[in-house]
Parts: sequence; C-alpha cells; structure tokens
Amino acid sequence: MSGNKSALSVVVAGGGTAGHIEPALAVADAVKAAQPDTRITALGTARGLETTLVPARGYTLELIPPVPLPRKPTMDLVKLPTRILASVRKTREVLDSVDADVIVGFGGYVALPAYLAARGGVLRRRRKIPIVIHEANASAGIANKIGACLATRVLAAVPGSGVKNRGDQDAEIVGIPVRASIANFDRAGLRSQAREYFGLPQDGPVLLVFGGSQGAKSLNDAVSGAAEELAKAGISVLHAHGPKNSLEVTQYSETAPYVAVPYLSRMDLAYAAADATICRSGAMTVAEVSAVGLPAVYVPLPHGNGEQELNAKPVVAAGGAIIVSDNELTPTFVAGTVVPMLSDSARLDKMSSGAANVGHRTAATEIARIVLDIAAKENAVQENARGNR
Repeated sequence: MSGNKSALSVVVAGGGTAGHIEPALAVADAVKAAQPDTRITALGTARGLETTLVPARGYTLELIPPVPLPRKPTMDLVKLPTRILASVRKTREVLDSVDADVIVGFGGYVALPAYLAARGGVLRRRRKIPIVIHEANASAGIANKIGACLATRVLAAVPGSGVKNRGDQDAEIVGIPVRASIANFDRAGLRSQAREYFGLPQDGPVLLVFGGSQGAKSLNDAVSGAAEELAKAGISVLHAHGPKNSLEVTQYSETAPYVAVPYLSRMDLAYAAADATICRSGAMTVAEVSAVGLPAVYVPLPHGNGEQELNAKPVVAAGGAIIVSDNELTPTFVAGTVVPMLSDSARLDKMSSGAANVGHRTAATEIARIVLDIAAKENAVQENARGNR
C-alpha cells in the first residue's frame, strides 16, 4: 500500500478452536467500537471454525497454512521447519497486503507463523510489526510462549500462565475478552424473557447443562440419569446435549420440565434462564460463566495437560464454583450435591457474587485500548518514514 494511510490496520491471529477465535473476535469488536474506521483482518486456516465464525461477524478472513506443533517426536516434527517457512511466507504476504500496524495473537495454529512473520522471521529485511499477545489459558501453549519473546506487550487471563515478556516479567493480567453481549449482560433483567424463550417456568430453580459445541456424553449421562431426583426437587433443566447425540428423558414433572436441545444458539438467554450450570471448564466457558455471575459445577476434560482444571480453580477459590472430575460426575453426585446446591437460594446468591468478582467484563475494551495505542504509534512511524523518502 502506498500514499497516505489514515485508517489503522489491525490483524488478529487466533484460529482453530472457539477458545482462540472468540477472544480474538471480542477484541476486534471492541477495536471497531472504539475506532470504527480501523481495518480488521483475521488470520485463519481452511479447517478451523473461523471459516464460519469470522465472516458471520463481518470481518475479512485470510487463510494461511496451519502449523500444528507436535508434542511428540514424529515425522510431523521433521516436517515442521518446512511447514513453518511456507506459512510464514504466506502470512507475510497478507501482512504486506493489508499494511498491518499491529498483530494481536491469541495462540493456536495460526499464531506462531503470524508472530514470526511480524518480527521478520527469515525475511528480516522487511519492517517489524508490533505484536500484542493474549494468553487465555492457565497454562500457556507453545506458540504463545515463543511469541512472548518477540512481543511488544504480553497479556494474560490469569497469573502463572507461563508467558513472560522479553524482560522475563510476568504477563499483564487483564482477564479473557468476552463479546459485548456478555460484557454488558443483565442476567436478572433477562430472566423472564429467557425462561419464556425456552419454555421454562418463571418460578423455581433452573439447571443449565452444556458440554461445548459437540456436547459431552459424561455430562449427558450423569444429569439425565438424575432427572427424576431433579424433578422431585422442583428443579427444571435446560440441557444442550450436542448435535450428534440424542437424549431421551421421561417427563417426571410438568412444573419442573427437562428441556433437552441439540444446541444453544442463544447462550445469552441460556445464561439468563439458569440459576447454576454444569459444564466443561475451557478458558472461554469459564470467562463467560464468571462474567455473568452464574454459579457453576465445572467438569474438566479428563484428557489433555490439565489446563481446564487450572482454568476453573480461581473461580472455586472465590467461592463461585465447585470442581468435579469427569469420572466422579454421576447421577448420584448430581442428586446428592447439585440438587441441594440448587435448592439453597442463599448459597446460590453467594456463589453468584463470587463468580462475578472473578469475571473480567472489561477485558476486551482494555486490550482494544492497548492495541489501538500501539497501532497508532506504528502508523505514525510509518507515515514519518514515508514523508522522509
């Protein structure tokens, strides 16, 4: 791009999973809200959820070759340098075409090539582009650990994530950016509308159950297996079991129904309808559930590096949630622990306050301010360089 450039150009790199994409889009929304003429470009891969999520939010998506980082010595590890080089080259082309002023990285398959391309990588004769990194998980991934060594600012959701800036200082804690509809959420104000939307009674406690976009069999089995006990206690259930799963529950009570759906397209209304939730503890889930002040029973994934349990621990410490392992989540647990919790309004109020105190509703706005400040400084440097030619 040549000539005078007035609008700032921000590139967000967070493709692959919803846990990487949603924070990136929340920051993109906050940037546009603060400075509407900013040009936003999202980096992604052809196989990630970003191919649907990014265009749906109205942003330009540029595809680059993914660079999955093998955790074990395999042939993929041997091929890694070639894959990185190809992806960095393609990413650099994108950064040049949009005249990027700053890159905001959230980890995932597209993050590492974005970081290397921004700082020059093998193309060191090209100008370096400032990098802002945000780590959402309690245990940082490899891409963000590498990128943090190159970044201008390093941000994180919680302390102790393992990402440090170039001065070996811990990341700045800002929380996880959530979409504006969650950041400005009024759970009590939407309660009546939400319950009517899902066909739930206006009175009595409601338990929300969801296991991510695909559902979770262990959550499905445990809660549906306790349907009779939940109904006897007057507890209604809103249960998203996943589009590939089926759930048949006998209707034990007309006044406390069990509403089972494949997928929840209105999570905001689901949060508003509920008094507590049973769910996984991915970083984005914990961020949203805490931000809206919803008491939770977190069931971390039983595989992986244990980061889901780490994500939930700050909320548990604040009194806003409890953690149960996947193999301990049974119908007996639901009947013996969750039913009494839902039946104790004073306890739920206390848990709600604890969860809300951990939630960061302003994270997206704070990150947007940092990004725009860095982008403006870079833009000024480039304008000055053009003027001196």
